[in-house]
Amino acid sequence: MVKYLETEYELVDRPLPWQVQGLQQTASGYGAKLTSRRVVRFPDGRERRVYITQYSNAGSAWIRHNGERLYLRG
Repeated sequence: MVKYLETEYELVDRPLPWQVQGLQQTASGYGAKLTSRRVVRFPDGRERRVYITQYSNAGSAWIRHNGERLYLRG
């Protein structure tokens, strides 16, 4: 079952050092857990890194929160 993040949040651009250098995780750009440049910031200040599952021309953004994978809506 797909679960979506229903809590209010803000997306913040927070690239990692290798992303600033223009590098990517895989040669193809596809994968099941690609690290994005963005983090989700909750109203209480906590942050979670956004990951992307990307195959072909379709991708899904998600975070790990309390051990669950929560997808972000469009």
